Amino acid sequence: MLHFDPYDPGFNADPYPVYKKFREAAPVFFCENKDFWLLTRHSEVVEAHRDAEIFTSQYGIMLEGPVEKVTRGNLITMLEPEHGLAKRLVGRLFGRPRMIELDGFIRRRAGELLEEAGERHGTGEFDFVSEITVRLPLDVISELLGIPEEYRSEVHHLCNGILIRGTPDDAANSQAAIMRIHGLFMRLAQERRAHPQADVISQLIADEVEDDQGVKRSLNDHEIAARFMEMALAGHETVAKAIPNGAMAFQKFPDQRRKLQKDRSLLMQAVDEVVRYDPPSQLQGRVVTRDVTLHGVTIPAMSRVILATGSASRDPEGFPDPDTFDITRQIDIKSHYFGYGVHKCLGIHLARQEIAILFDELFNRYPDWQVDPDRVTRLILSNVRGVATLPISLGKHA
Repeated sequence: MLHFDPYDPGFNADPYPVYKKFREAAPVFFCENKDFWLLTRHSEVVEAHRDAEIFTSQYGIMLEGPVEKVTRGNLITMLEPEHGLAKRLVGRLFGRPRMIELDGFIRRRAGELLEEAGERHGTGEFDFVSEITVRLPLDVISELLGIPEEYRSEVHHLCNGILIRGTPDDAANSQAAIMRIHGLFMRLAQERRAHPQADVISQLIADEVEDDQGVKRSLNDHEIAARFMEMALAGHETVAKAIPNGAMAFQKFPDQRRKLQKDRSLLMQAVDEVVRYDPPSQLQGRVVTRDVTLHGVTIPAMSRVILATGSASRDPEGFPDPDTFDITRQIDIKSHYFGYGVHKCLGIHLARQEIAILFDELFNRYPDWQVDPDRVTRLILSNVRGVATLPISLGKHA
């Protein structure tokens, strides 16, 4: 009998055999224990991401909780025209000139973190996650958003607190973490409104956009805090998990590692294959606004539906030989793991650049680095999946 529990430790350790069973036996499955419908095939997951009217995110994207409209004003839960206005304001932060400007910071910071780790540990072992893969994206998103250094560790802790699951208290703890991080960004917004600086927070306060009726408006402090909370969460959690996933994939497929070491022109293709092969964003919640029939099964209107991005990424209908890590695979970067349509990730370029630059600098400095996937630890998180610790030894400096 099929059973699906996204918070089961065994599933969290390796979800892909479970996904395969559902794709083959029940691609549209009702999980009574969680009160949601699960979609696991590539075609349905992609189409659901595209159709934001029928598969709406206005009730939130989490995997649990009652079907109620979200009133906090999160970008992904907004409807038009508010969604378009907010997205245009925030989208300016991710413009190409700003991203090119950040590339230098990313490379410099990646090099500093690797050099510091090499000096501390030599050829010995240390935790890749806490010393490198959390710190790099956290510093990058903080540089973009203007988060002061003294707040950064708290931001990371609270972002994890929002997502962590596995005990009866987690839902309450998640809400508490949301309130605390929202309050932190409210304080920053209020400080910058009173004392503007040459940073993104001050820019967002000053910027205005024009709606369809020609009315101009800017964001208030609550809206600015919500945008920053979203960007802080999405901007470092997924990258912090994608990099260790990529390191473990290269360890498992040494031929692909040698290929990238020899030909760095494959870096961006390698990044896209990393997020396809083992995506940090695994499950996305939606609610259907009308009855939807798929494979002869009808999902009733106002039911919560979970889009299994992790399963779609390993569906042979979408990707030939999907369980093989192949950095020469041709992938559309607009694919489902970066979102689709109106909810496409604003930070695609930034995320890809961070992952690519970190691996480029790692191979440049320590070509013999090794990780140990058999000794990872994991947290059970909602929506995302990744390791909490990963042992690495850098080897000799090049």
